[in-house]
Amino acid sequence: MAGRIPESFIQDLLARTDIVEVISSRVELKRAGREYRGLSPFTHEKSPSFFVNPAKQMFFDFSSGKNGNVIGFLMEFDRLTYVEAIEDLARNAGLEVPREGGHHTDRLVLDGPLDASAAAERFFREQLRKYQPAIDYLKKRGVSGETAKTFGIGYAPESWDALTKFFQDTGHAVDAGLLIKRDDGSGVYDRFRNRVMFPIRDTRGRTIAFGGRTLGNDPAKYLNSPETPLFHKGRNLFGLYEAKQSDSKLPYLIVVEGYMDVVMLAQHGIQEAVATLGTATTQDHLHLLFKSTSKVVFSFDGDRAGRAAAWRALEQALPEVYEGRECVFMFLPDGHDPDTLVQEIGADEFRRRIGEALSLSQFLLGELAKQVNLGTMDGRARLAALARPHIEKLREGPLRALILDELSRLTRLSRADMEATLNRPQANGGSTQSSYAQNVSPGPGKAETGASRPIKRAMQLLLERPSLAERVEHFELLAQSDAPGVEYLIEMIDFFHAHPEAHAAQLLEFWRDTPKSKALERLLQQEVNVDETTLEREFLETITHLLQKGLRARVQNLLAEARLRPLTIAETREIESITRDLATKAQS
Repeated sequence: MAGRIPESFIQDLLARTDIVEVISSRVELKRAGREYRGLSPFTHEKSPSFFVNPAKQMFFDFSSGKNGNVIGFLMEFDRLTYVEAIEDLARNAGLEVPREGGHHTDRLVLDGPLDASAAAERFFREQLRKYQPAIDYLKKRGVSGETAKTFGIGYAPESWDALTKFFQDTGHAVDAGLLIKRDDGSGVYDRFRNRVMFPIRDTRGRTIAFGGRTLGNDPAKYLNSPETPLFHKGRNLFGLYEAKQSDSKLPYLIVVEGYMDVVMLAQHGIQEAVATLGTATTQDHLHLLFKSTSKVVFSFDGDRAGRAAAWRALEQALPEVYEGRECVFMFLPDGHDPDTLVQEIGADEFRRRIGEALSLSQFLLGELAKQVNLGTMDGRARLAALARPHIEKLREGPLRALILDELSRLTRLSRADMEATLNRPQANGGSTQSSYAQNVSPGPGKAETGASRPIKRAMQLLLERPSLAERVEHFELLAQSDAPGVEYLIEMIDFFHAHPEAHAAQLLEFWRDTPKSKALERLLQQEVNVDETTLEREFLETITHLLQKGLRARVQNLLAEARLRPLTIAETREIESITRDLATKAQS
């Protein structure tokens, strides 16, 4: 039975495919610096203007104007449909193409690492039976034997080679992230030692990774498996398989942060909980969640860090909430996480609090309203401006209409005036998708704006070396820089955070059929003109520039508020702290 090809499979397939190998079997290529060059296969040119970039896994044909990843090349050269191109690449990689909603005869990855992970789970469970301190730890946390069995909880011995000795052939265990190769090449050793082990399963119940909670003094309390062909932390959720086994028609799914939160909620009869795996909620997570339910409940601490995490989840959720989908936000009392709270108040009270959780619109407008003084005209105008980029992410439908109605009430603007405000081009060039495309890659005769130039440069450098995404922090300040297109730089950084091994071609595939993909194609065609030794330095300097711009914007916003109302002590201290920070950086 046919069905949609999972996005995760397409991303894995691109990661396993070498575009140079595919194209060189069809087009004669010669090495030209960091790229390969040949005659255009799409025109009758005499001088080669067809380039293949192995780092970006992209092709660029300046003769015909065509460019893209390996899927796009096969569609153009072999005259294949999108699905046929994927099937061709999968066939060459020895994989069968899975279909969502179809028969489960597919294999996303080779059997070896899967078998190694399944064997490791059995090994860890057997070790748990033998090690009383691990059993005592679980009992102390309130975990019953039946719950431990349901989640396959085990124990990794305090040894460098306990699991290594268990495998006759360690190769598949290395591929699965269970063992680590020694730097001197002398062998391998166990990744997990003296830890309570939580198997991470995919939606078909196959163990693909582990999370381990230390029983010693290890500074890393929790340790997850690394990214592997089986496991991507930005695309998997702990507990989702178990939740779906408990109820095929889940009324909602609760997103929490820890393994024990999921385990203890399930033990108390709340089996609808899942956990992100040491990363913020991604759009891939949301796609996975909304395949199983129409309602997602985000559960976060009520402190500043928890609300910041909730805000990041909201920003990811905005484009995904449509056609009956719903997101709500449940904030926990101080000092509690879901694990401790459900043990204190019980399942019924916990579910009652879910019923009282803030809707997406309440959380969105409530947080924005905190930043303005609604008692003044300037404050209400500021609220409309703050809400604009978030409303632009919403799809047309009832939720967007209702949020606009509420925004009209808060700002005292008529609905027509509110719509006109949202549709009016922004004075600084805007940050809509159309203006983003213009700012990132101006057409002939169009000059770049000074505000957009650092954004474009940061994107170009990041596409050259996606691993630089790991060096970027303080997204909230980056967003406040208010430079045209900054939200798309943030989205790009988010993608490479969630997919650490990805390259530019995979981002292009992820943005396929959106206005962003065309702008990205134009950006990829442009020369970066920077050597490897200075690339990282220039990227970090550009990001620092944008962060400082964000800090200055934050100070200006607070000073503007001070003219309308007395600032709080915290706001005054924030201005002082930012001013000192900027002065220190100016002197260094």
